[in-house]
Amino acid sequence: MRPYSIGGVILIVLGVVALSIRSVTYFSHEQQVGPLGFFAWDVSQPHTLFINPLAGLVAIGLGIGLLAMSRKATG
Repeated sequence: MRPYSIGGVILIVLGVVALSIRSVTYFSHEQQVGPLGFFAWDVSQPHTLFINPLAGLVAIGLGIGLLAMSRKATG
């Protein structure tokens, strides 16, 4: 396989994943100190990253373009 076709396949797979998964949530842990100063507890806060469906469509389009370029270069 040529580098263009490998990059095209990777972009198509990432585009399909971006279209199927709308958001990713991860948690950050930090330690909070109490009001008196000698108590401490762990607090986990959720953070959500939203993926725009347009990014998935662009990745799929670029992947198809790279695959087409690799086909033209060999044939």
